[in-house]
Amino acid sequence: MSYKILVLNPGSTSTKAAVYEDGRSLMVRSMVHTNIDLAPYATLNDQLDYRVSLVRSWLALEGFELSQLSAVVGRGGIIPNIVAGGYEVNEDLADCLLHHTVFDHASNLGGLMAREFALPLGIPAYIYDAVTSDELPPEARVTGFKEVTRASFCHVLNARATAHKYAQAMGRQYEDLNLVVAHLGGGISISAHSHGRIIDSVSDDAGPFSPDRAGSLNMQYVVDLCYSGKYTKSQMLTKLRGEGGMSALLGTHDCREVERRIAAGDEWAALVYQAQALQIAKGVGIMLGCFRELIDAVILTGGLANSEKLTGMVISYLHNLCRVVVIPGENEMEALALGALRLLTGQERVRAYHPACPVNKD
Repeated sequence: MSYKILVLNPGSTSTKAAVYEDGRSLMVRSMVHTNIDLAPYATLNDQLDYRVSLVRSWLALEGFELSQLSAVVGRGGIIPNIVAGGYEVNEDLADCLLHHTVFDHASNLGGLMAREFALPLGIPAYIYDAVTSDELPPEARVTGFKEVTRASFCHVLNARATAHKYAQAMGRQYEDLNLVVAHLGGGISISAHSHGRIIDSVSDDAGPFSPDRAGSLNMQYVVDLCYSGKYTKSQMLTKLRGEGGMSALLGTHDCREVERRIAAGDEWAALVYQAQALQIAKGVGIMLGCFRELIDAVILTGGLANSEKLTGMVISYLHNLCRVVVIPGENEMEALALGALRLLTGQERVRAYHPACPVNKD
């Protein structure tokens, strides 16, 4: 039996939609939203009908009959008390997405859009691998600040999808493996996967610097900058995310441009790129300390993993310590579709969201 799955991935300036048959893409579309398009909608939730209508119109134009669908899956939003995997968008989860998210983000519309399509058809609506999925054990949450408790924050969707892909290639199950996955993009996050669970992670502002994020450094330096009188809070936040990392050091976040400069003899660009590779390797090293067993592999993924120069330098630091595998790219639509397929075929259980549950595991 084959399954046709509608995949919905709302972003701040676009809505991506696709139809998959099992693991194969049948059609895909990215619908761009300008500021003028979104101006009539006072809140993010007000955009729901607008975005659903655009997807319906596209599917009608393609001549696709909605009755063919087996399920609809949307990008998981910024939801409290949730673990990795797939959840059916029941009334409780829909209410959470509408009224009780951690903060406003376009991905909060993913599950709501999926429900709008699925309910009239009598088929399941899912979210899969929400951004805020958090499976940290208690000892990983403790920090040196009494007022601060750690939470997991990493690129869960691509990290787990890539881990599943690697396991399949090895003829193994994801749940049987110990892996470190480094997602290398505009931000870099690194996660430790032990037997199907993300037991720790380094978020994109707490580890290596990246194309446009400053990463972690001695907190005393940050405190000094904050109280120097030179920067506002907003400016400091921008230095951390948006104008940090390679953007601050080289004036560009485009690694292709950096590599062109290196090829032309730019020694500073070469040093910054080497430092980038070293910091990625050090971030992986931090995650190696999370395991009580030997790990099976370190996986380098994300857009930056397409750079053989960068991944080659990272591997040069790590190859004597562990197996390093490069699986470049980031395909959120495929990751969502394959996640939904595993739910439909019973390879993974479907979780139900309960608002009163401290952590929604079941």
